[in-house]
Amino acid sequence: MSRSGPDGGDPEWTFDPDKDYDPDEDFETLDDPDEADDPDEESGAAARPAGPPLTDVDGLDRGETLYREAGGSWWVVSIGPVMILLVLILEIIGGGRIHWGVLVIFGIVLVGFSVLQVIAARQHVSMELTETTLRQGTQTIAVADIAEIFPANNGSEPRDWEAARALGELPAVPRRRKGIGLRLTNGRLAQAWARDVDRLRSELSEAVLAAQLGLGPTKKSS
Repeated sequence: MSRSGPDGGDPEWTFDPDKDYDPDEDFETLDDPDEADDPDEESGAAARPAGPPLTDVDGLDRGETLYREAGGSWWVVSIGPVMILLVLILEIIGGGRIHWGVLVIFGIVLVGFSVLQVIAARQHVSMELTETTLRQGTQTIAVADIAEIFPANNGSEPRDWEAARALGELPAVPRRRKGIGLRLTNGRLAQAWARDVDRLRSELSEAVLAAQLGLGPTKKSS
């Protein structure tokens, strides 16, 4: 049984107890929320296309090293032995019992901690710029993948690139380093970083210009 709708249009459906219904033909299923129409698709708004992938640096001739920072110095490892030596001298001068076991244990702990600290620093906060590549920590990109270098922000208002993720495996610019805003060829914003950020900016600007002009490395890397 059916009746006309309130506006005189299509009739409203009513249940007939004497009729055998086919669930697939006589009933409409509710829409799955996950399959609902996307308002952006309805309005014709298209997603922003992704840029080209970054260059694979494996096998890329890197040329000469233009600038490099080691990230950590091995002289830090000597702090532990020097401290132990000072304590040993004080105990000898004091004429008391020398605690060899304690000194050895503390020496091993201090040296071991210093070695781990230096290794981590040289791995994660070291950087190297060559004629064709920029390495930041364990990540290396091709200089040709840098589309733009933003000027330093000397004003009070933050720039978009200052909120961008830093190159490397660390999410932010490492401590005691400063960032340089970059726009990569895939459209992503990023930050290069170094202790001497002015030196890196100067060398990187020249390397990027050379890459944009199609100039290869002046010296083949061994």
